[in-house]
Amino acid sequence: MSSEPVFNRAARILRSVSPDTPADEALRRELGAQRTLAPSEKRAVTRAVFAYYRWLRWLDSSASLQAQLAAAADLQRRFDADPASVKTEALAARAVPDWLRDELALTPDYLRSLQRDPALWIRVQTEFAGSVPRALGDCTAAPAPAAGTGFRYTGTKDLFRSEEFQKGLFEIQDLASQLVGHACAPQPGETWWDACAGEGGKTLHLADLMQNKGLIWATDRSARRLATLRRRAGRAQVFNYRSLPWNGGPFLPTKTKFDGILVDAPCSGVGTWQRNPHARWTTTADDVRELAALQLQLLNHVAGSLKPGGRLVYAVCTLTRSETTAVVDPFATAHPELEPLPLASLGAMQNTFVVQPHEWNANGMFIAAWTRKK
Repeated sequence: MSSEPVFNRAARILRSVSPDTPADEALRRELGAQRTLAPSEKRAVTRAVFAYYRWLRWLDSSASLQAQLAAAADLQRRFDADPASVKTEALAARAVPDWLRDELALTPDYLRSLQRDPALWIRVQTEFAGSVPRALGDCTAAPAPAAGTGFRYTGTKDLFRSEEFQKGLFEIQDLASQLVGHACAPQPGETWWDACAGEGGKTLHLADLMQNKGLIWATDRSARRLATLRRRAGRAQVFNYRSLPWNGGPFLPTKTKFDGILVDAPCSGVGTWQRNPHARWTTTADDVRELAALQLQLLNHVAGSLKPGGRLVYAVCTLTRSETTAVVDPFATAHPELEPLPLASLGAMQNTFVVQPHEWNANGMFIAAWTRKK
């Protein structure tokens, strides 16, 4: 494919982006409808759109979208060949919104990680951890503790169309999200609550870690997301769960006391900005403050549902101070019945763990854990 069709398609997608239609959704709509496009062609268009948003503040906004896309692609090629060609000061000033410097340390390694293409990670069901990587090929084992079932895929196949995916033998799941499941370390036969389950990626991981024994309550405020969870669970042959809506309020969906609760809370998603660069320019400091209040509220509402000795795990795919330490510190102070739980399964001696994108080649993630005193 020549560069012109790529940029023409990418420009059409950019024109469809709006406050109600973010770039990743516009890409799914446009490319999903193009049945004749090869996977390599879809990747080229996606890469062009995301490069545009990574290098947005370097582009001449008076030029045509096609010209801006070409300029962004050239900047991406130069950066990939020599990351040091772009000064750290320029990245700090142009690659992220101005408000971010008040929320986290903009280190050179972090900033450069934002300008690279993200890694593609898969999580294989334990039973098929040997056969699936061999069948797919181009798989490299993840570092501990995800080693064994987590793999980085570097091939060119459309994984969604693979026989192994259609049979539910693996999920496309970022390594940082896999680490959340390992932080929970659920045991077979336990009862867990995935309080903000979304479309069920972490619910399915908990089920696999529990060997499909015990029970998982999966709740979310979105009926659409729960419907997707049920479809994914059916494909993966996961049945030890119960899904129902919960709006995050004080009226809980059950009086059950749990061995473990995961609050994978709604957040600003700053940790996903390598994978979703458009979000850099739509997320605001006000969003961060509002979400931090919601996160603290969710933790307060679920804390009473722990059994003595039960574990509470808080996870957000963001690195902002407002949504991490500024949430867990007041929560811990308000709940003396809880005590910090070292995240030993992640190799940590303390009860908090930060997945740095440049260290793990994954989304940024913050994880904290407590246990209810016996």
